[in-house]
Amino acid sequence: MDAIFFDLDGTLTDPKIGITRSIRHALVELDRAAPPEDELTWCIGPPLHGSFQTMLGRDDLADRAVSLYRERFADIGIFENSVYPGVTDILSALRASGRRLFVATSKPAVYAERIIDHFDLRGYFERVFGSELDGTRADKTELLDYALKSTGADPQRAAMIGDRRHDMIGARNNRMTAIGVLYGYGSEAELVDAGAHHLCAAPRAVLEHIG
Repeated sequence: MDAIFFDLDGTLTDPKIGITRSIRHALVELDRAAPPEDELTWCIGPPLHGSFQTMLGRDDLADRAVSLYRERFADIGIFENSVYPGVTDILSALRASGRRLFVATSKPAVYAERIIDHFDLRGYFERVFGSELDGTRADKTELLDYALKSTGADPQRAAMIGDRRHDMIGARNNRMTAIGVLYGYGSEAELVDAGAHHLCAAPRAVLEHIG
C-alpha cells in the first residue's frame, strides 16, 4: 500500500461526547425528545444531515437541526474529543515507512482541519479531505473519488481505514482496499456486510496488517 486514507471520527479520534451532546442540543432547541448520549452513537460517522432526517423525518427540520448542531459543535463539541491510544504510534511508523497518509472524513473539512491541528496530528498527513458545509462530498464514495484524483494515488495500491459501513462502501466503489476497525462505532457485522477486506481490533493491528 502506497497511500493510506484514514477516517477521522471513530478511527483516529473518539468524538462521542462532542457529537452526541451537540445532537442533543439541536433536538432540544427543536423541542424534540433528546435520547441519552449512548443511544446516539449510531450517528457517529455517517453524514449528519442523513442522521437528522432519520430522527426528524423532514428535510427542512434536518437542515435546521444541522445548523443548531453546529452552533454548539463549532466552539465546544469539536474539542470534546480525544485521540485513541496507539494512533500516533501507528501514524508515526507508517509515515516513517514512506507511505503517503491522508484523512478522508464526511465531516466538513473546516472542522476536520481544526481537529487535526488541535491534536498535533498535522505532521503525519499530506492532506485532509472533508466535505463542504453545504454537504458536497459528504458521501464517502464521492469524497474518495475526489481524493484519489487530487493526490494521483493508484486506488489499487491505496487503502481506506474506517469504522463504519460508509468507509467500506466508499473504498470498494473506488477499487481500494477496505480496512475496518472494531474499536470505533461500527460493529463487525456492519463492516463485513459492507465489504471490508480486513478487520482490525485495535490501532496496532492496522500497522501489523499493512506491514
